[in-house]
Amino acid sequence: MFFCLLFFGCKKEKDSIVAEIENIPINFELHRFDRDFAQTDPANLDQIKQKYPAFFPEQFDDAFWIEKMTDTLQIELEAETLKTFPNDRDLENILVPLFKHIKYYFPKFEEPVVVTVTSDVDYREKVILADTLLILELDTYLGEGHEFYRGIERYFAKNMRPSQIAPDVAEAYAKEYVKGPRKNRLLDLMIYYGKRLYLKDIWLPDLSNAEKIGYTEEEYQWAEENEIYMWQYFIENELLYSSDWRLPARFINPAPFSKFYLEIDNESPGMLGRYLGWKIVKSYMKNNPVDVRELMHIDAEELFKKSKYKPEK
Repeated sequence: MFFCLLFFGCKKEKDSIVAEIENIPINFELHRFDRDFAQTDPANLDQIKQKYPAFFPEQFDDAFWIEKMTDTLQIELEAETLKTFPNDRDLENILVPLFKHIKYYFPKFEEPVVVTVTSDVDYREKVILADTLLILELDTYLGEGHEFYRGIERYFAKNMRPSQIAPDVAEAYAKEYVKGPRKNRLLDLMIYYGKRLYLKDIWLPDLSNAEKIGYTEEEYQWAEENEIYMWQYFIENELLYSSDWRLPARFINPAPFSKFYLEIDNESPGMLGRYLGWKIVKSYMKNNPVDVRELMHIDAEELFKKSKYKPEK
């Protein structure tokens, strides 16, 4: 009977939070620069320059923009972008729920003006956040198998799809809220990225864990199945408190696989240090009654010791 009451009590509290988040007012302002630029005749260049002055730097003269407007590859890129994102409602449905969740947990959050652009497929910087301006490079979300992405390494291309817009925008905001690591030890980096992933947990509750970290479902399953063995490797090799400059490339940075220097390497996804840091942060929040805003400032070593993290066998 007690467990039934506990279950229904938790469900009622969760439903209350969901309703509260849903009722948060959001002023969503979207400007489709990509579409406006594609549909502007070169003879009317001045009109779009007046509408989007910040997107026409003075060092580029009109001839540069007219050449870009009439470039065959640019026209094809714009057409493919409009085919994938034909209307504004899809973007609104992606971003408004995310903004509501951010505002619920961080009430001082100011919703940005969203501007969509094409970027010649600049896949290393798909989202640009500048104060209250959010720039989305839509040509980096056309689908992982798109012909424009030939030659891009798969560990990047696999996340160049519309479903990654929300986690990428969440990541941009997580960087703003999570206090950077105080030391260059592997543990500090793991906890830093673990906090950023935890924010995605609470901001994007309906998204799969694989999408939050940028894994395929198969990659995430591999991490789950091998969590205890990875942790044993980190402990046995005394990596947690090491500041070895090679460790971020092995376990933190985006990569086709992680580098244990074992036969399993080619089977593993990259960024497994982030994955383990995420698990540690989740364990900490489960075992400590801490507000998420306070979590952002907790020291990595203190968090680790109080997390009681222990991989399940």
